Amino acid sequence: MKPPTPETITGLVLAGGLGRRMGRIDKGLALLDGQPMAARVLERFRPQVGPLIINANQNLDDYARFGLPVVCDRVEGFAGPLAGLEAGLAACTTPYLVSVPCDSPFLPPDLVIRLADTLTAARASIAVARTGDQLHPVFSLMRHDALPDLQAFLNAGGRRMERWLQRLRWVPCPFDDVPEAFTNINTPEELRAHEAGATPR
Repeated sequence: MKPPTPETITGLVLAGGLGRRMGRIDKGLALLDGQPMAARVLERFRPQVGPLIINANQNLDDYARFGLPVVCDRVEGFAGPLAGLEAGLAACTTPYLVSVPCDSPFLPPDLVIRLADTLTAARASIAVARTGDQLHPVFSLMRHDALPDLQAFLNAGGRRMERWLQRLRWVPCPFDDVPEAFTNINTPEELRAHEAGATPR
């Protein structure tokens, strides 16, 4: 398989959660400085990839207004990010897919190229962002042909991404120079804390 380039990579925004810690507010639609967080994510993500897909399980009309395909989990019961990845991979028509969460509006502008370089150098199936000792599994670039194994894992009841990674050849991609770029916003208090000038750059 040829090394990934932007036009061969589909970008997936994961917005399929219930937003429990946000008071059941859909995090991707929560406003940060007057703009939905998903819109802020897309603003940074769009220049780095080819096609874009949103994974969502509620407020589908609102997400459709971004003008992108919206895919729902095909695994029942809000099964977590892996279910969103499965839906994205199933809809993906490019050799690669890269995922980001809807609640991390400060993602690095060079996220995808760095993941791609790491994936290529290691000849891996998946490259996962890491800062220090912390993995960020929902910031991952993967080959499309990982889909059958992911489906088998989910069908067997697997739900944790770290467990799934152990089944494949994966590689961490260090982002120790920009740890703040992986800040995610989970609660109304965190949302207010990042309003008006408190945004990482």
